[in-house]
Amino acid sequence: QVHVVESGGGSVQAGRSLRLSCTASNYIGHMAWFRQAPGKEREGLARFSPGADDIYYADSVKGRFTISGNAKNIVYLQMNSLKAEDTATYYCAAGYGGGRGDDPAQYKYWGQGTRVTVSS
Repeated sequence: QVHVVESGGGSVQAGRSLRLSCTASNYIGHMAWFRQAPGKEREGLARFSPGADDIYYADSVKGRFTISGNAKNIVYLQMNSLKAEDTATYYCAAGYGGGRGDDPAQYKYWGQGTRVTVSS
């Protein structure tokens, strides 16, 4: 059974950085980060392949967020220059089923989420 756990959320001021971590037990494969703000749909942010040769970023975070991992079952999301609009619950996903990787339906396993609050 695959168990996904995120950590690293918190409250920061705009312009600061946070690093999220995610571990998926009993799993090797693509992993991704999504976020969901209140009243909005879950948004795909970045996807990381085990060989780090296939990485996807959403335009909304390209240049500010960096996804990395250990090529097995751990991924990180380094978030720099945070903005108030980055405030959301951030979710890690595994069990990628193909496609660009920004659609929640493309993932089978999800963590419980970690809250990020950015104050301006």
